[in-house]
Amino acid sequence: MRIARIYLPTKSAMQSGKGKTEKWVLEFVSQKSKYNPLMGWESSKDTNSQIKLNFSSKEQAIEYANKNNIKYKLIEPNKKKFVIKSYADNFLN
Repeated sequence: MRIARIYLPTKSAMQSGKGKTEKWVLEFVSQKSKYNPLMGWESSKDTNSQIKLNFSSKEQAIEYANKNNIKYKLIEPNKKKFVIKSYADNFLN
């Protein structure tokens, strides 16, 4: 039986916006690939590793996994700490 990860994606480090981070993702864990020494390619018969499903909530993703008999690992997002600063704090010290 395949194992999937359910997680909330993090924001891109290249952008300051938080686009594409509000949907939960169900993604299958990829299996080991095979290396072809002649051509230098890597291949796999695992087509499930190409599937990435988006859900509006964590509960929907878990319900989908249970309904389709998919074992899953839930990865909770880290809590963000907000430190409130004023502009004057840059000049103190």
